[in-house]
Amino acid sequence: MPVKNRIANLHEEVAGWRRDIHENPEILYETHRTSALVAEKLKSFGCDEVVPGIGRTGVVAVIRGRSDTVGRAIGLRADMDALPMQEQTGLAHASKIDGAMHACGHDGHTAMLLGAAKYLAETRNFDGTAVVIFQPAEEGGNGAEAMCKDGLMERFGINEVYAIHNAPGLELGKFAIRPGPILASVDEFTLTLQGRGGHAAKPQETVDTTVMMSHIICALQTVMSRNVDPVLQGVLSITSAETSSKAFNVIPGQAEVRGTVRTHSPEVRALIPERLQAIVDGIAQTFGGTADLSFHLGVPVTINDDAAADFARLAAETVSGAGSCEEVPLAMGGEDFSFMLQERPGAMIRLGNGPSAGLHHPEYDFNDEAIPTGISWFAEMIEQRMPVA
Repeated sequence: MPVKNRIANLHEEVAGWRRDIHENPEILYETHRTSALVAEKLKSFGCDEVVPGIGRTGVVAVIRGRSDTVGRAIGLRADMDALPMQEQTGLAHASKIDGAMHACGHDGHTAMLLGAAKYLAETRNFDGTAVVIFQPAEEGGNGAEAMCKDGLMERFGINEVYAIHNAPGLELGKFAIRPGPILASVDEFTLTLQGRGGHAAKPQETVDTTVMMSHIICALQTVMSRNVDPVLQGVLSITSAETSSKAFNVIPGQAEVRGTVRTHSPEVRALIPERLQAIVDGIAQTFGGTADLSFHLGVPVTINDDAAADFARLAAETVSGAGSCEEVPLAMGGEDFSFMLQERPGAMIRLGNGPSAGLHHPEYDFNDEAIPTGISWFAEMIEQRMPVA
């Protein structure tokens, strides 16, 4: 573009919206205030349709271009929810809600997409339909999946879908992307072991779940090291292990193990529950106990469509200059935008937040200086993918 004067002039107004959202964080699907604010602003911009209640508290707006000869609709997504943690920034716009904080920049994502919606509704310098998507419950609630189950893609005729996520440590105003897998699937498991408790002085009369649990924890590490192709990324982490007894002289009859599994390969993801089940059943039987494995599938692998990633890179370099979009390294974090990418081709791009605290850190804050760049990228995606005939 790069940053057009109209977008530059929106900077302070959009930053004000962002700080207001930051002061009033809402968790998961409880984004009632944020959703109402978003819907009110979208209506005031003159969007052609504003539809609340998609995916419980999600909001979707439609902005039609000058014509529709291309017959295409492009979706742009922002997440609205905060995290259940205490803010420690000491900023004037710090959270007013005890135990809730925008520590991942969703306030910035929402504000930037609102700014883009205002610009697109004013200019309509495109041929097709822009669909702006404001999603709840990204932080563990699978709000993207809920919106898709409510018919998001079909109802609004979306052909492609794109999103931004801010990146602490990446230079302010720079972008980063990669085609193919970019973020991991995130799955969780809980293992409940049943043995036979008893006196610590008479282990022969017990089925010791502590010993059983220890062997299982070590054996589970072989799933990644011996069952998965070593050129494929994956990690299995045990994050909790406890027994039913805290006493020094009691062998516990029950134990519970919890963990997470992450990978960039859908094929590896499908293999892991089967291998976990075989290992825990075998070891529990060997020790004379039983094991109940509960495996919860969370978000899928976030996979950028190759062509869509190229479109996103082109828009980024149009905004910030040639060479301004880096190749982002693979990461083991997860993102429920993956559900939308399973429905339609699209891509998620990273936008530099500068040298800030990291995501999910109590001292993190979205960098308002990134706002014009983010708005410009959203707008450029629409204008490049659906140019005026």
